[in-house]
Amino acid sequence: MAKNERFEIIYSQGVMTITEIWVDKVTGVNYLFHTGGHAGGLTPLLDKDGKPVVSLMIKEK
Repeated sequence: MAKNERFEIIYSQGVMTITEIWVDKVTGVNYLFHTGGHAGGLTPLLDKDGKPVVSLMIKEK
């Protein structure tokens, strides 16, 4: 992955149907990405209060 890419995949599962968790390196917001066949979707992960899940990111040098 190039150092200037904004998202980092921190979890991945599947081969034909793929589920991944992406973290935005700038904001720390976690997203769920799911794809299968010719369709896919991306949505922010939310906590029990409906707020986005945010990870603390270590800034790359």
